[in-house]
Amino acid sequence: MMSDGYRDLKKTDDFCEELCGKGARDALSTSRVRCIMKGIDVRTVIIFLMIIPLCAYGIYLHGHKVTYFLRPLWERPPKAFNEVPHYYNENVTMETLCRLHGWGIRDYPRRVFDAVLFNNEVDMLLIRWKELYPYVTQFIILESNSTFTSIPKPFFFGVHRDKFQFVEPRLTYGTIGGRFKIGENPFVEEAYQRLAVDRLIRAAGIEEDDLLIISDVDEIPSRHTINLLRSCDDIPPILHLRLRNYLYSYEFKVDEKSWRASVHRYQPGKTRYGHFRRTDYILADSGWHCSFCFRHIKDFIFKMKAYSHNDRVRFSHYLDPKRIQDIICKGTNLFDMMPEEHTFREIIAKMGPIPRSYSAVHLPVYLIEKANEFKYLLPGNCIREIGCGETLTNLVHSWS
Repeated sequence: MMSDGYRDLKKTDDFCEELCGKGARDALSTSRVRCIMKGIDVRTVIIFLMIIPLCAYGIYLHGHKVTYFLRPLWERPPKAFNEVPHYYNENVTMETLCRLHGWGIRDYPRRVFDAVLFNNEVDMLLIRWKELYPYVTQFIILESNSTFTSIPKPFFFGVHRDKFQFVEPRLTYGTIGGRFKIGENPFVEEAYQRLAVDRLIRAAGIEEDDLLIISDVDEIPSRHTINLLRSCDDIPPILHLRLRNYLYSYEFKVDEKSWRASVHRYQPGKTRYGHFRRTDYILADSGWHCSFCFRHIKDFIFKMKAYSHNDRVRFSHYLDPKRIQDIICKGTNLFDMMPEEHTFREIIAKMGPIPRSYSAVHLPVYLIEKANEFKYLLPGNCIREIGCGETLTNLVHSWS
């Protein structure tokens, strides 16, 4: 101790002295280490060493869920659309319907062109074209021998073309070779193929002010929506379509937030085939979007590996046919993801399985007409077929 009551603040080894006795001050540095180790609870160290790898493994498995759950903190909701109310009843005249929307009635309807980029959704394409057949002037379809992820594939439409004989007089069909750049961002290949659709649309003979439907195969506008837009005057130059959003079949209705489908009054040199937001205006309740709505398990596996978001297949067991079948019947997520929403309220509300719907009212016409053929898309029929000439055992062995 210093004089005048001040304590010497010089660093000492009092800690070791308290643990090991006064002789610790003169021990070698290695002895000091042993002293300190004697003061640590071994059980605490063991627990600590167990917790660290468990936490790391948990982050590896479920870190993406945390990221999506916290999405409201780092991403703002997109700008809200201006919703255009949609009026329809089969017993109301077209003149009245146009007037209810604030539009005039045309002397004669516009021509309608429906353009799609095709992968392997044969059944959905059939349902789509049967729905739109009464009002479409020209059906335009482009397919590639490559997926967006550069996986080689057959020209599926060419293989199944006999199912579409009813549209042959109005069909413009094109093919394009894939670029097969392995490792490239899939959205680059997607943009390349969508650009090719533009050329095919022009080749189909579209003219100014014709109506052009731009949407994926599984985004199906209702026929009365297209009839309304071709028959009314003064409709917006571009109008998005609000579609009922389904997953796996029309049994699992997710919400009514599908918006990417759009209808354009064609303008040469300006209208481009794209799958992004083009305007702030959207027409309510205009059709159906049924995502991952396949007949065969093998088609689920193909799309999971082939589409632009294939990075969501984080583990190979995601492609297990038995797992996929179980998920289809439960209405849960194929990629084990949190809901893709922008508010905590919406995320929490959509967590867990999608509630079942037992309604088959207001669905595509051909789907109901051929209910036995497409029963896998209707409520109460979640079991999928394995595939032509395949067994579940063979598919399980090949999925990886």
